[in-house]
Amino acid sequence: MSDVPLLPGDPARARLLADLAEHLGAERGLARHTVRAYRADVDHLLSHAFRRGSATLADVDLAVLRSWLAAMAAAHLSRGTLARRTAAARTFFAWAQRTGRVAVDPAARLASARPRVTLPTVLPAAQVAALVDGARDRAAGDDPLALRDWVALELLYGTGVRVGELCAADVDDADLVGRLLRVVGKGDKERVVPFGRPAAVALERWLSRGRPHLAVAGSPPALLLGTRGGRVDQRRIRAVVHAAAAGAAVPDVAPHALRHAAATHLLEGGSDLRSVQEVLGHASLATTQRYTHVSAERLRAAYRLAHPRA
Repeated sequence: MSDVPLLPGDPARARLLADLAEHLGAERGLARHTVRAYRADVDHLLSHAFRRGSATLADVDLAVLRSWLAAMAAAHLSRGTLARRTAAARTFFAWAQRTGRVAVDPAARLASARPRVTLPTVLPAAQVAALVDGARDRAAGDDPLALRDWVALELLYGTGVRVGELCAADVDDADLVGRLLRVVGKGDKERVVPFGRPAAVALERWLSRGRPHLAVAGSPPALLLGTRGGRVDQRRIRAVVHAAAAGAAVPDVAPHALRHAAATHLLEGGSDLRSVQEVLGHASLATTQRYTHVSAERLRAAYRLAHPRA
C-alpha cells in the first residue's frame, strides 16, 4: 500500500488519514483533540511532501521530512508546535510501516525538536481563596448559575482536575459522603480524586438548590448543567474562571491555572510527588516534577533551619 497517492483530495489519501485517526483513537486511546491535532499535522506533512515532488507515500524520505521541519522553523512556529509535529510524523510512519503501508520508516532517524520548558504560573493560596470566596459570596442568594459557577471553581481547585474532566463528570461520579470525584482523563483513564470540605459544601448546595432549577426533562446526568439544561460547555467554565479572577482583582487565569495551583499547594503542604501525580492523572512523573520548582523556597527554608552546614 506504499503507493498511496499524496494528491490533495484523493480518496486514498483521505482513507489513509481516516485509518490513522481510527488507530490513534480506538487502539491507542488518545484524546479526541490529540487525534485531531495529529491528523492535521500528518495532512500538513503530506501536502508539503506533494509540493516537494513526492507523488506517493513511498516517495517520502528523511530529506522531505527535514525540509518540512525547516520550512516550519523558517515560518517561526513555536518549538512546542515543532515538537508535536515531529512526534506526529514519527507516530504516523511507525504505524504505516507496521501496517505495510511503507517498507521503510523515514522518520526513524528524524531528530525531535525539544519544546522549551515553561514553568506554570501559580497563584498564591491567598489569591485563589479570594477568587473562590468571591464566587461563594455571589452564590449567597442561591441563584442556580451562581451556585454552579461556585462549585465549578471549588472543584477545579479542590481536586486539580482538568476543565474537560469536570465538565464530563456525571452526578453519580460525585461522592459527597466520601468527598471523592471520579473523572475520566487522557487516554480514557479513570481516576478518583478527593476534595475538601469547602468543595463539599458548594457541591451539596448546588445539587440541592441549583441543579434542580436548571434541569429539564431531557437533561443528561451531567454534574454541571448549562442554562438550557444540557451539559455545561468547557468554554462557559473557562469564562467563569476569567470573570472570577477579574472580580477578585487577581491576575487573569484560565482553569488550568487552578490545576497548577492545586498541585503546587499540595507539594508545599507536604504531599509527596507520587501522590500529586495520582491526583493530577499524569502518566509520567516527569510532568508532575514541573511543579517542584515552585516549592524551592520552602525547601531552602527547611534546609536553612535543619542542616548543620546551612
